[in-house]
Amino acid sequence: MPLSIKMNNLGKVYKMGKNEYRALSDINLEISKGEFVSIVGPSGAGKSTLMNIIGCLDNATEGEYFLDGLSTNCSDNRLAEIRNKKIGFIFQNYNLLPKLSVRENVELPLVYQGLSSEEIRTRAMEVLTKVGLEEHIAHKPSELSGGQKQRVAIARALASNPEIILADEPTGALDSKTGKEVIGMIKKINEDGNTVILITHDMEIAKEAKRVITVRDGKILSDDSSVGRE
Repeated sequence: MPLSIKMNNLGKVYKMGKNEYRALSDINLEISKGEFVSIVGPSGAGKSTLMNIIGCLDNATEGEYFLDGLSTNCSDNRLAEIRNKKIGFIFQNYNLLPKLSVRENVELPLVYQGLSSEEIRTRAMEVLTKVGLEEHIAHKPSELSGGQKQRVAIARALASNPEIILADEPTGALDSKTGKEVIGMIKKINEDGNTVILITHDMEIAKEAKRVITVRDGKILSDDSSVGRE
């Protein structure tokens, strides 16, 4: 099966004055297209650093990272181009712009893709309908519940039709019932063919994926395809 992600001996070192802090060491990871993978670990384990590199928000300082066959060892502008075309992000705190409507928040990533106004609006409405928010397109984020805000974030992540969805603690700000609904939507996204990578500190949430990768002290501690729920 073709790979979405391939990492070889990846490492990340942060320099703080004369000191260095090693966040990741010897990460070797392959994720195939269409997989649903969770990355789990306690605070400080390195999973956020790994997420930032997977999402092309940061560069590794050691090793190689290929995203859909493309090297990410490139300029910041090229990295941003790869990120915008290949990855959709779902964040714990939604990251919605408060002054924009639901529809405008979803349209925003499409503006940078050179589409016509009609194409942008059509695509935004398609994904908003998919997440059940077609009747809320004129609302501002402040007028929505937490679950509705996360559904806007999911729609925005899907708008550019990315191959990979990267979800960072997507249920962290939600009650358990709403969290289960959001996880159900993320599982449906995977069933529709997207590669999904879920970052969490919660093992119960992690087990909703078909493969669970545990990170600790900047290294992959385990990689288990048997614990995920079918």
